[in-house]
Amino acid sequence: MFRRLLIANRGEIACRVIRTARNTGMRTIAVYSDADADALHVDMADEAYRLGPALAADSYLSIDRVLAVARESGAEAIHPGYGFLSENAAFAEACAAAGVVFVGPPPSAIRAMGSKIEAKTVAQDAGVPVVPGYNGQSQGRGDLKAAADEIGYPVMIKASAGGGGRGMRMVREASLFDDALDSASREAKAAFGDGRVLIEKFIARPRHVEVQVFGDSHGNIVHLFERDCSVQRRHQKIVEEAPAPGLSDALRKAMCKAAIDVARRVDYVGAGTVEFIVDRDAVTEDGGFYFLEMNTRLQVEHPVTEMATMAADLVEWQLLVAAGEPLPLPQKGIRQYQHAIEVRLYAEDHRRDFLPSTGRLDHLSFPEQGLLRIDTGVREGDTVTRHYDPMIAKIIASGRTRSQAIASLQRSLMKTEVVGPATNLPFLIAVLGHPSFQDGDVDTTFVHLHRAELMAASELTGPDALILAGVYEALAGREVAVRGPDPYSPWRRRDGWRGFGRAPVLHRFQDGDADATVSVTWDEDGLVVGLPDNTYRVSGEVMEDGAVRATLGRRTLKGRVIERGLERHVLIDGRARALVLRDPDAPSAQGDAGGGKLTAPLPAAVVQVHVEPGVRVARGTPLMVLEAMKMEHVIISPRDGVVTAVHFAVGQQVDEGAELVVLDTSDGGAA
Repeated sequence: MFRRLLIANRGEIACRVIRTARNTGMRTIAVYSDADADALHVDMADEAYRLGPALAADSYLSIDRVLAVARESGAEAIHPGYGFLSENAAFAEACAAAGVVFVGPPPSAIRAMGSKIEAKTVAQDAGVPVVPGYNGQSQGRGDLKAAADEIGYPVMIKASAGGGGRGMRMVREASLFDDALDSASREAKAAFGDGRVLIEKFIARPRHVEVQVFGDSHGNIVHLFERDCSVQRRHQKIVEEAPAPGLSDALRKAMCKAAIDVARRVDYVGAGTVEFIVDRDAVTEDGGFYFLEMNTRLQVEHPVTEMATMAADLVEWQLLVAAGEPLPLPQKGIRQYQHAIEVRLYAEDHRRDFLPSTGRLDHLSFPEQGLLRIDTGVREGDTVTRHYDPMIAKIIASGRTRSQAIASLQRSLMKTEVVGPATNLPFLIAVLGHPSFQDGDVDTTFVHLHRAELMAASELTGPDALILAGVYEALAGREVAVRGPDPYSPWRRRDGWRGFGRAPVLHRFQDGDADATVSVTWDEDGLVVGLPDNTYRVSGEVMEDGAVRATLGRRTLKGRVIERGLERHVLIDGRARALVLRDPDAPSAQGDAGGGKLTAPLPAAVVQVHVEPGVRVARGTPLMVLEAMKMEHVIISPRDGVVTAVHFAVGQQVDEGAELVVLDTSDGGAA
């Protein structure tokens, strides 16, 4: 086994590898960009070396810089993690030339499976069914469009290199093909350095099922069964589980055999994942699945396989295989013992089409792990930047049955607390609680089909947040009833004391776009909390950590209030509501702040500008295209009007909230 291991990655990925490497007695070496100088993975490692600026191309993706650190640190092996250089054949070859072991498959396998076009050919040669489509060498617009016309719409345009939903577009009709092709190719080029695409027939109700495979240099290849990754947004996974619900034993066996056949075809060594599409409308007892792609690396969702099989630390297996050892277990020694489910907690705003969110993690708290597993690369006080993937943590739970695993994960998410950037935490809770998910009725259209219900279930609505905020203000002792020059005046007491009795103390909050006033009156039985639509008699208490308990009759309401200046973040069962304490005598802040200006929804780079001042546009017209975290975001006109100003050009960076375009809709008011 190796003595010194360099981890050529960051965040949760690097932390995951460091934990296993340290457990096996290795000295760990981290690398970091300027944006990650104070990151958790840097602190966890035994040594750490600067790579370069925040831009990934100048740091984590720089082969020369990574190998320079390997030479300086005396690393014997490099683990690339998943993402960045993990599927880069040139990097694997450069490691070998430098006398450093690359912890991953041979370059030949990476090249064969790194292109979706070539990978489909490998699968076909192995006798594995593939989705009908075009994977020819020509990238001419005419050839690609002719292929799409022959396949029949709708079709999927997919990046040949990479994955994660980047460079992927669904096209419903021929007239939309050219724009979709340009966008997919441009995004693929930005994300993977390769703008080539392939065309596939669009399958209306697909399940995304993948099989974990592992090979060694002694000719052994095994599978560790399958995972279902069908619950996705923006073609990217957010929930994964093993085993996949609802598969027949015959279908599971056929898919696992197909995965082994594909891996053998390229003499695979190391960890890999063979991904399939299962057509729900055409599935049979042992068929109806198609090869999608092979990821020649460890996957983000590998913990569900580890927990379901209870057989392996897959990172340890990678290190053993890279050191020339045989696989620790034969196929007959690998079984699925329990059910495991993983969710990806992202800094993103699910209410704004899952746009990435940035900012400081002012408060971050996870429940005790126990049977729960939490893989994270951040701590409270860290900042989620626009430079890298916005994942905060992977949270994984297991159970003897699927229902037990779901219930365990739900409880854990309800005890997870995040204050700072927007997160998808309440959305994940809503997914787990949806009847269709609990019944195992999932495919890749799940979020789209149930979006309205999921959005509604993820909101913290009703009076509870305001009640807890009122109790917090009354009992935490941070506010006074009346301001004045005399600090000892009895009228300053927070219980509303007056010579004639107790007056209500008013607490006014900005609640989103609205104002909400909560009155709290003290009496001998506790508090009377008055909201605009009702009054509640409450007995309550506030703990030092902001935990609030309020009893309303036979009902006890529990939550936490995190105070940041005038902000009051109310957290209840994994859902959050942000309130801002305001002066009760100040004028209302409500009003239209948007005017005719279109603003950036997130920090990004401008990659396309479609309009100029003086151009008349119709509602829905694309005005500008932004790129952030390797994903494109199209800014469209919300109404008919005339463009009067464009404030940014291609290549410029924009901050969240920056005014991009001004639109005059004089016939119908501001946009």
